[in-house]
Amino acid sequence: MAGKPLKRPSRPGVSVRQLVDDIPQGCSVPDFEQKPVTLALQEGKNAIFRAVVSGDPRPEVRWQCSKGDLSNSSKYQISSSPGGKEHVLQINKLTGEDMDVYCCTAVNAYGEATCVARLTVIEVGFRKNRKRQEPQEDLKKELMDFRKMLKRAPSPVPEKKVDQEQVWQLLMNADRKDYEQICLKYGIVDFRGMLRRLQQMRKQREEKLAPYVNAIANLRHIRVNKQGIATFDLELDLKSPESKIYLYKDAKMIPYGFDNQTKHCLRHLGKHYQFQIHDLRPEDAGIYQIRIEDVEVFSTELETSAIPPRVVVPLADVHCQEHGEAVFECTLSSPCPSASWTFQHRPLQLSDKYEVFVSTDGLTHRLVVRGARFADMGIYSLGTKLHASSAWLVVEAGKDKSLPTTSADHQLQARRDGREGESDILSQRDAARSPRSRHKPGAGGFSREAGGSFGHFSQGLADTEVQHGETAVLSCTLTRDLGPGAWFKDGVKLSARDGVVFEQDGLAHRLLIAHAEGTQAGKYSFVAGDQKSEATLTVHDPPVIAPDVAEKLKEPLVVKAGKPVAMKVPFQSRLPVQATWKKDGAEVATGGSKGAQVAVGDSFTRLCLPSASRKDCGQYSVTLRSKGGSVKAQLTLQVLDKPQPPEGPLEVQDCHGAGVCLRWRPPKDDGGRALDHYMVERQQAGRSTWLKVGEPPPDSTAFTDPHTERGKKYTFRVRAVTAEGPGEALESKEVLVAPDALPGPPSSPTILSASSQSITLSWTAPRGPGSAHILGYLIEKRKKGSHTWAAVNQQPVSEKTWTVADLRQGAQYEFRVTAVAPAGLGEPGPPSDAVFARDPMRTPGPVRDLRVTDTSHTSITLSWARPDTQDGDEAQGYVVELCSSDSVHWTPCHTGTVSGTTFTAKGLRPREGYFVRVTAVNDGGHGQPATLDTVVQAMPVTVRPRFLLDASMKDPLMVRAGDTVRVPVHFEAAPMPEVTWLKDGLPLPARSVTSAKDGLTQLLVPAASLADSGLYTVVLRSLQGEEATYSFRLRVAACPRAPGPIVLKEVTPGSVTAEWAPSPDEAEAGATPLHYTVLTRSSTCATWRPAAERLHNCRFTLVGVLPGCEYHFRVVAKNELGTSEPSDTRHPWVVPKEQPDRGRVKHPRFREPDLSQKPRFLVGLRTHLLPLGCECCMTCAVQGWPRPHVTWFKNDQSLAGNPAVYSTDVLGVCSLVIPSVSAKDSGQYKAVAENTLGQAVSKATLIVVESDS
Repeated sequence: MAGKPLKRPSRPGVSVRQLVDDIPQGCSVPDFEQKPVTLALQEGKNAIFRAVVSGDPRPEVRWQCSKGDLSNSSKYQISSSPGGKEHVLQINKLTGEDMDVYCCTAVNAYGEATCVARLTVIEVGFRKNRKRQEPQEDLKKELMDFRKMLKRAPSPVPEKKVDQEQVWQLLMNADRKDYEQICLKYGIVDFRGMLRRLQQMRKQREEKLAPYVNAIANLRHIRVNKQGIATFDLELDLKSPESKIYLYKDAKMIPYGFDNQTKHCLRHLGKHYQFQIHDLRPEDAGIYQIRIEDVEVFSTELETSAIPPRVVVPLADVHCQEHGEAVFECTLSSPCPSASWTFQHRPLQLSDKYEVFVSTDGLTHRLVVRGARFADMGIYSLGTKLHASSAWLVVEAGKDKSLPTTSADHQLQARRDGREGESDILSQRDAARSPRSRHKPGAGGFSREAGGSFGHFSQGLADTEVQHGETAVLSCTLTRDLGPGAWFKDGVKLSARDGVVFEQDGLAHRLLIAHAEGTQAGKYSFVAGDQKSEATLTVHDPPVIAPDVAEKLKEPLVVKAGKPVAMKVPFQSRLPVQATWKKDGAEVATGGSKGAQVAVGDSFTRLCLPSASRKDCGQYSVTLRSKGGSVKAQLTLQVLDKPQPPEGPLEVQDCHGAGVCLRWRPPKDDGGRALDHYMVERQQAGRSTWLKVGEPPPDSTAFTDPHTERGKKYTFRVRAVTAEGPGEALESKEVLVAPDALPGPPSSPTILSASSQSITLSWTAPRGPGSAHILGYLIEKRKKGSHTWAAVNQQPVSEKTWTVADLRQGAQYEFRVTAVAPAGLGEPGPPSDAVFARDPMRTPGPVRDLRVTDTSHTSITLSWARPDTQDGDEAQGYVVELCSSDSVHWTPCHTGTVSGTTFTAKGLRPREGYFVRVTAVNDGGHGQPATLDTVVQAMPVTVRPRFLLDASMKDPLMVRAGDTVRVPVHFEAAPMPEVTWLKDGLPLPARSVTSAKDGLTQLLVPAASLADSGLYTVVLRSLQGEEATYSFRLRVAACPRAPGPIVLKEVTPGSVTAEWAPSPDEAEAGATPLHYTVLTRSSTCATWRPAAERLHNCRFTLVGVLPGCEYHFRVVAKNELGTSEPSDTRHPWVVPKEQPDRGRVKHPRFREPDLSQKPRFLVGLRTHLLPLGCECCMTCAVQGWPRPHVTWFKNDQSLAGNPAVYSTDVLGVCSLVIPSVSAKDSGQYKAVAENTLGQAVSKATLIVVESDS
């Protein structure tokens, strides 16, 4: 079936395939006049499919479904009308299992027609997990019978997990009639909830799509066409063509192209977008989504069952001996229950002769032909929905068999083919005349009847070989007359109607075959009486190419590049043919989706090129080989394409006045067409458009563009143009068209003379390109301070001097000159010095008080006072000149004049001596210079070392242990002094690093330790022995170490006193001041709570201890840098409860105790000595009843309401806290406790000291 042409059906949805090349007159291939329609019925009903089929001879009609066969007669009833055109399939009592696609196929000797119809069963209720009916018992038995099993279900494939969000997107784009099927498949049971959610999702999608899409229409879900390509499309009206469209499969983005060369491609025409999936495979099944930017637009699903199986391992030609066993085997890419076997394009009827086997995975199909005979030779095919594989069975002659056996076998074959009732001879003759009969010739030689006596034949039949169309003669001679003889071919008796001639000359018998054909080859025998002689006739029948076809092949095949090419060569052959294609003598490489494909059919061979290119041009030849011989044909392929770009580089040359000249070389390949012309284009820099500037003839490879502008940049490109259109362009680099050289600027005008009526100027000519041909000069003037220049002369003047008149007396003017050349105006020269339009004045006097203010190795700074003025001789500027001590020539230090009274002469040689003089200048000329009497040395002024300190550098520096210490110290000195760092009067440790540069010295300690604390000193020492010293104190501190063990004891009833050893850091000299915090927890409260803070002694008393409770104590030491590890009590403090008297119960006598007590201090205040900025906490413990009220005083003034302090009173423990002490906080503090019985006073002194500097 592969390789046959497709015939256009009479109605859509019908696939018609023609099986032969030529159809006799009056015959036709099958077709559907009325095809079965898709049905949707409720379960329990009966479904009826009707099809009206036409075709001559009358086609045979088969019904199939994708789930299996229709052999259950109680379920499926197949009938036909008496006329034979109408065919009916009735399915009784529909269930959910009957939901499937049903295929109707009509086949006759010349072709087949196929159409499908879908049956949808509407189940009652929404039942997902409804149990399906089990197979019937007779079907189970049939499945267990391996020899009669036509199909076997493949092993179940584990379902892949699908994102539920994809399922909802699929439902949102599906038809309402498909909702139930999708919900059943993915386990959605809440049908009403599903509808509500879909409505909400559609609103959300419309909001998300609003910025990108105007409208969406005509959504078409995935369908697989007859070529095995899956397509799905939609119409989109995008708001912006720049919006990106993405394709996703199972939530993963997949790339796609825009031509058939990629597996996934997009076809775009206007608003119509169609996605195609080529080369379908099982792994392509899944949910596909189209997204615009990040918004889902369309979702559709490609079912695994919709992917047509492919032939992975095709059928191979099989050779077997007569009465032997032939096995055909084919492997598919996926299970195909509808795969069917055909012989000579007719369906095979399964019997003991033909057995079909399917592997357990459903991929490998095997056909076994038992007891093969010559009549079984031909083409066997395995067909799926879209693909098929065919191969030849060649039966070779085996050992001689007796005549009755051969005849019986043929009768059995005739009965099997449905031709019972016809004579053996006629049946064999029809088989011999079949154009599809093939024969494998046997070996030549002499053969005799094995059972007869050698004396009955003086000369037996001999194996004979003849060419096709020659006369074949078979003869034998008897030794005596045995009566009338008979001739047989392959066991079938021959007659004159079979196209043979019988001759007898006495005992000699001859069989003549004029114009022998391949169908007449076989085993011939002559039988006389009970004697027989056999021989084999071989007809060499090579493939034949018709003369008219050979004549057409001489004409070149012309195609355009990029188009597919199919070179088909028809032939005639009755034996299997192998085709070998060559190009320019080398065999054509085949394989791959983009490579050449070679197909060989029953009557043609074809070479297909998916996309022709110029490299495919050449001489092609095909050699057809069979066991009957070989034949060769040649043809020429010409591929037309656009020409290649011209050979580079593209030379661009500025021809000045003529324009821009271009040169190139012709293209290597003209695309198969003669060049019409070249096309030259130009693009100006900064623009995006190309302008066509010329079309030179094909024999010219140069062009001049005269229309370019000077001073602009251009890019040129050249294309070759043929009848196929313009080819690729050869592009040049960006080139600059050089402008004409303009003259340079003249020198600054020099004032020759000035008066109130005119000013005379002079200048020098410019230099450089464009200055050789000067036509003249233009002079301009402006008042000083103005930005507008006014022309002095309208026509250029050739002289280099000019007197400017028309001036305003007393005004100050500046002048400049512009050169004029044939190319145009040059750049204006620099302006002149400002000059007054007034009569000459007196020169100024000498400057006063000339002195040197600063010197360095390369400069000298001067200052002076203006000269005395009289009669209007005020100085307008100054000229500073230097003279080296070893020279007599004065050199100006600047251009023009200096307007101020200070100037720095730079660029001097170090330590060189110079004489200095300053001259005042005005319009009257240079005055008398003022000169220093001594030589000035170019060397810096000595500066005594001193430190540049601010207020923050006077405070001590405190850092945490382990931190990096960096101390910068700024100073000034000239020259650079010697810098020395000391620690406590000694050199620094090796791990301390110092640096000094440009008035900055630094101390760096990478990781500070406690040993780095101390007094650091920086000493600056100049070359003259002058010194400067700066000291600061560095203190390195760390978190304190834990206090010692805690000892608990009871001092007074109802209280417990905790004492502990001080932290080791408290005893160290110079250590950071620290204090203690006491925390407690009891059996009634498991968390630690602070009981006392900022204790400066190692003792604390906890009052209000309850009998029977356990008390735990914890003490931590604190300083400015942190907290130490805690020190906890090993055993809790417990006050035992009093045990009641277990003897005689005595009634207690209650007497109210007298708890009245005047206030008294259990723990008094103590004196505090603290540095500035520290926190001060004064604590005391007071007892009394009624509970006394405590008031705090400083220097006999109450602290109540003072925002700088706050006080606490917890169970008689009173504290006064000053967050940050200052000098004014020093004084005498007292706590006064008062109740109704009296008062108590506790006093202490707070001393605040300043830190060490």
